[in-house]
Amino acid sequence: MKTTLLFPALILSTTFLSTGAFAESAKSIFETHETQKAEALAAYLEGNPEAEDGATAESMLIGAYMQLDQAEKAAPLLRKRYDSLSKGADANLQELIPGVIEPLFRVYSESGDKDAAREFVEQAKKDLGSHPQGPQIMQFFDGMLGQLAMPGVGDAMAIKFTSTDGKEIDLAAMKDKVVLVDFWATWCGPCVAEMPHVISTYEKHKEAGFEVVGISLDSDRSALDAFLAENEMTWPQYFDGEGWGNKIAKEFGITGIPATFLLGKDGKIAATNLRGNALEETVAGLLE
Repeated sequence: MKTTLLFPALILSTTFLSTGAFAESAKSIFETHETQKAEALAAYLEGNPEAEDGATAESMLIGAYMQLDQAEKAAPLLRKRYDSLSKGADANLQELIPGVIEPLFRVYSESGDKDAAREFVEQAKKDLGSHPQGPQIMQFFDGMLGQLAMPGVGDAMAIKFTSTDGKEIDLAAMKDKVVLVDFWATWCGPCVAEMPHVISTYEKHKEAGFEVVGISLDSDRSALDAFLAENEMTWPQYFDGEGWGNKIAKEFGITGIPATFLLGKDGKIAATNLRGNALEETVAGLLE
């Protein structure tokens, strides 16, 4: 009996292998199934516009589009969902904010449409202004608006200051160089953990035109100076002692560190938040 049961399975396994199914990558298998799911759900909604489980189907379809990096298809569905939900004092915040507002804001932001993201958040602020948790909600939305100030790939950064060693620093004067703008602090564990990669990349490529500009969110100048000396970090640092209130950090909407922006020779951001060996590899490529 065991032989009878195993034999078909053996044939199936042999056939499966012979078709080259295992040659597929995990990513291609995932994308194929997500695409099929998205197409089926879209067809279901189109053929059943009044379906009782329409909201559930839309949520599944939004998830599939997001998994496939098809934000442009998810956006109108998210906006439709937002318009259909209760606002004001009766709003279901759990359903509305993490379920709709945050993902739609992310879709707009990551697609580069900051105006649409800003207009949407401003509307949400008006729609939820009368909610009992209004003050906390407004603070959260203001944080989202602050994120829009954060530059992205292709943007330029205008930074000008007097460094801790008294030198005048102006990114505009660093054209034709590759520059890493590093928002960090000595009290930030991930920043300190990443610093050896920044130091080694600087030492390796500084003669070829690589520069680092540090924006320190420290409030203790002596702690900063000691760390710079101990680690032989000779590049310029901006310090105003305001911590999270750092003038330049606030200007660019920095809400978490480390936050790094790598500028190419044209003065525009080529990459953000590179970690480990990715920093050195990208710098080397931009210097070629």
